[in-house]
Amino acid sequence: MVKTWFKQPFRAQRRHTNRVAKARRVAPKPLGRLRPCVRCPSKKHNRKTRLGRGFTLHELRMAKISRSEARSIGIIVDHRRRNKSHEGMEANIRRLRVYKSKLILFPKNPKKVKKGEASPEECNMATQLAGKRIMPLKKHKFTLEPAQVIDPKVQKADIYSILVDARSTANKWGVRAKKAREAEEEANVIGKK
Repeated sequence: MVKTWFKQPFRAQRRHTNRVAKARRVAPKPLGRLRPCVRCPSKKHNRKTRLGRGFTLHELRMAKISRSEARSIGIIVDHRRRNKSHEGMEANIRRLRVYKSKLILFPKNPKKVKKGEASPEECNMATQLAGKRIMPLKKHKFTLEPAQVIDPKVQKADIYSILVDARSTANKWGVRAKKAREAEEEANVIGKK
């Protein structure tokens, strides 16, 4: 039996229209929420950074944001994650501070504007963020170092014979040290007679 999937493009179209409708409904609030910058696990991938699940409670505390306030202003909280490196924690605290400085909080009651909430002029200036992610991470471009100029002395040297000598001295250093010690003891014995 052959299964077809003709409804796939129509479902994609429906998801897109739903996303657009939701964006218009919640405007100027962004659709996404702020996520932390984390390193991938394992030795193979830990040089890469990606967006994590949520900010730790310690990071929120250092950025002077409460847990309930974070959830209300679009910051994801992950109570299970722990900070393992100081640099990563500092980067996420900076990320939270930058986000909070750019944030425009609409007042609950426009007649009574509280401290930290936006004025009516700022509310009129607010625009919805275009894009899937809030504060996306920058892609790192790795550049190769320029080629080194080889010294003529090194170029003329016989590297293979140098490696063989180094290997033999590394393997036989104990035997040679023992022979030198025995020869020194014999010289001391002969000197005493």
